[in-house]
Amino acid sequence: MKSKFAVALLATSALAAVTLASGPAEAKAHRHSADPRDAEIQELRAQVKALTARLDADEAAQQTAAQAAQAAQTQAANAQAAATAAQNQATAALGQSQAAQVQAASAEKAVPPLEKALKSGWFANTTISGKAFLNVSNIHQTSTDLLGRTTENVQNGTQTELKRFYIGVDHKFNDVFSANITTDFRYNANGTSKDVLVYVKKAYLQAKLNNAFAVRVGAADLPWVPFVEGIYGYRFVENTLIDRTKFGTSSDWGVHVLGSFGPNNLVSYQVSAINGAGYKTLSRSSNTVDLEGRVSVNPVKPITIAVGGYSGKLGKSNDTVNVNHRATRWDALAAYTNKRIRAGVEYFAATNWNNITTAPLPNPAPFTPNDRSHGWSAFGSFAFTPKISLFGRYDWVKPTRVVLAATQGAPRDRYFNVGLNYKPINPIDLALVYKHERTDHGFLSSSNGTIGGLDHGSYDEVGLFGQLVF
Repeated sequence: MKSKFAVALLATSALAAVTLASGPAEAKAHRHSADPRDAEIQELRAQVKALTARLDADEAAQQTAAQAAQAAQTQAANAQAAATAAQNQATAALGQSQAAQVQAASAEKAVPPLEKALKSGWFANTTISGKAFLNVSNIHQTSTDLLGRTTENVQNGTQTELKRFYIGVDHKFNDVFSANITTDFRYNANGTSKDVLVYVKKAYLQAKLNNAFAVRVGAADLPWVPFVEGIYGYRFVENTLIDRTKFGTSSDWGVHVLGSFGPNNLVSYQVSAINGAGYKTLSRSSNTVDLEGRVSVNPVKPITIAVGGYSGKLGKSNDTVNVNHRATRWDALAAYTNKRIRAGVEYFAATNWNNITTAPLPNPAPFTPNDRSHGWSAFGSFAFTPKISLFGRYDWVKPTRVVLAATQGAPRDRYFNVGLNYKPINPIDLALVYKHERTDHGFLSSSNGTIGGLDHGSYDEVGLFGQLVF
């Protein structure tokens, strides 16, 4: 504005000076002719006008630029303020995130995530397992006396049974110590009871120093029966030889030492010091300890050779009972097993197993004669495919040498089964089975009930037998 005013003032002054200087002459020229300085004045005026327009344009441009600069400055200030606000928000969000992380860490420390808890909690080293034996079958059992009269048994007919249901819990405390508890549910087996019986079959604490030496204290598997069950493979169809005929059992309370050693576990062993009455009895009813042991050898992988023995008073020795004998039993097994074939023979010989408390005879002086029992079992199976196999077994047992006058002979028991097994998936077995058992000249208490008669008794069963393992 000042430069424009100065230029205009200077131009006006110059124009005025020119006009004053030419006043008289101009008047005189009007009288005579036109003055040539008039053109110069007009040109000067035009220049002044152009200069003024030019200055106006420059001033307008300056004002526009100033306004644009001020607008840009305002916009920049607003952007700076927005950036500052955004930075403040980010700082606040970061603070909240850090606080949330701290809170989450505290919560995780207090209550760890489920996946982490499953891997690190006490139950991370705990496993639960189960095994069930079930069947739908028809039983026909008879007993015949010396006069040929036949009596039908109460359990005859068709029935669905869940004979056994085991639930096991294993817990590993560390590389040395572990524990197991296994329950045994017995459901109305063979029609002999109408209630549900629940036992603790296994309950022990184990210390395993290495593969060759482990100690179990409590109720645990005995050396012989579970060992043979693993080789036989069809426990869900029938108990093994000495378990079926009640010359042994599968578990008892006591101290058990076991292990295996050598290349490919060439030799395995177990020795148990037990109460002697079996796992179903836990009481201080005996004042002695029974011993059972086994040693097995696998000279080559498919072949197993084992021997075992038992000595004791079967939990019957105490101050109120006269125990006249010690029961003993010798066991032997030879078997060949691979993925397709199972074949084996088991033998036992027992002394005084059923007459520990038998009253003495008076002739010629009070004495209790020794009683002897023995028997054998041959079993085999062949797998046509991984899912289908054919199996069979035959047992022969002389349970006692005592001859009752009425029976005219010592008892003999013969048993066999044959079946076709289908395994739809690994945890399930389904088998069509036929069983037959006959006891002559007396009675035998077996896993199928009391079989026999004064002359003989027979037992037939046909049905679908199954096993579920998880």
